[in-house]
Parts: sequence; structure tokens; C-alpha cells
Amino acid sequence: MAERVTRLAELTTLRLGGPAGRLVDARTADDLVATVADADAAGTPVLLVAGGSNLVVGDAGFDGTVVRVATRGVRVERDTCGGAFVTVAAGESWDGLVERAVAEGWSGVEALSGIPGSVGATPVQNVGAYGQEVADTVASVRTWDRVDRVQRTFFAADCGFGYRTSRFKQEPDRYVVLEVTFQLPLGDLGAPIRYAELARALGVGVGERVPASDVRAAVLGLRGGKGMVLDADDHDTWSAGSFFTNPFVDDGADLPDGAPRWEQPDGTVKTSAAWLIEHAGFTKGYGNDRVSLSTKHTLALTNRGEATTEDLLALASEIQDGVQAAFGIRLVNEPMLVGCSLTGPGVSTSRTS
Repeated sequence: MAERVTRLAELTTLRLGGPAGRLVDARTADDLVATVADADAAGTPVLLVAGGSNLVVGDAGFDGTVVRVATRGVRVERDTCGGAFVTVAAGESWDGLVERAVAEGWSGVEALSGIPGSVGATPVQNVGAYGQEVADTVASVRTWDRVDRVQRTFFAADCGFGYRTSRFKQEPDRYVVLEVTFQLPLGDLGAPIRYAELARALGVGVGERVPASDVRAAVLGLRGGKGMVLDADDHDTWSAGSFFTNPFVDDGADLPDGAPRWEQPDGTVKTSAAWLIEHAGFTKGYGNDRVSLSTKHTLALTNRGEATTEDLLALASEIQDGVQAAFGIRLVNEPMLVGCSLTGPGVSTSRTS
């Protein structure tokens, strides 16, 4: 284990955040468990960081132990009927895993190409894009239970997966993800295309299948055009990805004319946060020379190079208030907020990410 002190801006894709009280690099699962367990026993707050892509840290930083999850390892068990069972350490790169899956002929995650961050973070958020989400392929998640101080493995049915949530997100200070096992069908073709924008980019119909390598290339192109593929020279990518989740409303009749509507099995209707933001008057690039909406995608709040977290949250609050005033819908932030907060209902905060 390596230990040093740093600013959390160095560890987040937003490049924001004050100093860490103590930073420990955990390179094995045993290191990870021991560091968290020791901090818990001492009553020291813990913040877990891996890719830092879904994290907003306050300007004052985090006065506790920051554990950077740097664990590595991929184990593969093939079964011709069940597909490939791939067990991956929490600190592995998510997009690195997707790239390997496409090369190896493991399908089901190709539409999740280009998403920054670590494998261990994906089941927490139930990461999803372009019609796929990790819940589709997760077989099990091995964790450290900080309350009972034991390792626990949860099979997919017990993970509480929902739209951008899971039991791990709902109990953010309890579980530390150690590794994730995915069940991935074997074959060169990707999963059936579910997302209309992706289908158009591929020149196929929704429900059709094409080579997974073609899906990956198309998704990387789409994400790149929206500033959603990390690029140090492009301030549109200095973000936490989509800052707000798509809202669900009880009665679709209350949605404004023209708003996207996706009927849900529970009777609610999902709509587009990006549409609401744009139609409330917040267009691409809205903001100032410190912080603004991306010039490519209205869901991303970006650091233009000299921003503070206070600047970012002021813009986020302005957008929340504007959308609520225009449409009566309160947007909810997707990234975890640490040492900072947004005002209003529906806001999530956590000391663990």
C-alpha cells in the first residue's frame, strides 16, 4: 500500500476538490479491506475513489481517509452454454474491460463503451447507456460489509438494481465492492440494439444485431461527439458525465408538449432531463468562463479550467431551479456529492464513491 497526501482534484474527472486528509492506494483486495476496516475501527471517515468519474468533491476537501481503489485482475471461466464468466477486480478500468470483451467475443457490454471509471463503480450506479446497463450482465458482486465486518457476495437478483441505482448506492456507507463477476454470452455479434440513436448510427433497425466491434465503434463515435470520452485537451470532457438523471413522473399528462415519453412497467413515465434543461432556456455552453454546460451536451456540467466546486454547484442549482420553475420537475444529481451539497429535495450525498 502506498500513502501520500494530495488534492482530490487530481483524482476526479471534473478536476475539482480540495485536499485529502490522508490518501492510501489499495492495490489488493486484502489491502482494501484492511484499510477500510482500520479506518472504521478508528472512527475515521472513509472515501473510496477509483476512476473519479462520478464524484463531486467540495473545495474544502475530505478530512478523512481517501482510499484509491487500485486493485487489478481478471479471471475468466468459459462455459459454452452459459457464456463466459468473467470476474474482475474493482479497480480495473471499465472501458478496458469492454474493449477486451469485444476482442474476446464476449457480448452484452459493447454499448457501454467509452464510459470512464472503474469496474467496481458500475454496479453501484447500475451504469447504463445506449440501451444496455450492467445489471443485464452482472452475475454477482463480492463486497466487504463494513457494518457486519465480513465479506458478502450478492447475486444479481439480490443487488437491488434499478435505474441508476442499486442496494450498494442505497446504503453508500456499508458496502465496499471488491470484485464483480459478469456472465457474457459468447459470439461476435453484440446484443440486440435497443436504442434508436445507436440503431440509426449503425444503419439497422431496433432489435437487430451487428458485430460487437461495430457497436463499440459507433458508441465511441456518438459519445465522442457529445464530449463524453475523456480528453485532457477538451474542457467539454472535464465533467462528471451526465450531471442529472432522467426524471420519472407519475402522470405523463403533466409533461409539456413535445417532451420525450417512455412508458414504464410500473405506470410511471420517464422523460429526458436534457430536453427539460434545453427547453427551460439552458442551451449548450450556458455559463461563464469558469464553469458551463458542455458545448456538445446539455447534461454535462464542465470545468472550463479555473472553476471551483462552488462555481459548479451554483450552476447546477440554477438549472435545477429553472427546470422546476418551467415544468414543475426537480432534477436529481447523478454524481455523488462529497463535502458539498445542492439545495432542494431529491439530492443525494455520500461520503463513499
